[in-house]
Amino acid sequence: MRALDQVDRHILRVLKRNARISNADLAAEVGLSPSACLRRVAIMEREGVIRGYTALVNDQEVEKSIAVIIQITLERQTEEYFRRFETEVRKHPEIRECYLMTGGADYLLRVNVANAADFEQIHRGTLAVLPGVLRVQSNFAIRNVLARS
Repeated sequence: MRALDQVDRHILRVLKRNARISNADLAAEVGLSPSACLRRVAIMEREGVIRGYTALVNDQEVEKSIAVIIQITLERQTEEYFRRFETEVRKHPEIRECYLMTGGADYLLRVNVANAADFEQIHRGTLAVLPGVLRVQSNFAIRNVLARS
């Protein structure tokens, strides 16, 4: 993969702010011709710098859901435990995000649920059976204050 230059980084900043911007408008904003801009974006997509485009949806309005932030502590902090846990987490679409962390917990997960009973099913059927889990600590979000891509 080639090194990103200032123009590439400018393109990425604009796309992070507005992924639906037209190529012509993007090119004008970063000071390139439309064809040069499209070529750079295509290269960054091909190289995996740009992994995709998404819409940020207000889950509370659309799905009437509650975000639950979950801290997971593993029994051991070894490569084998991390690998097994991460492999299994990827199999569960109800887990919307998973981060390997520093600090008190090993992983931070986010799930969205309709209510406490819905979360109980996820806790019993998914979280409690993930390999190597020592402790699960869950927090229900009251509301989303800020979400950026």
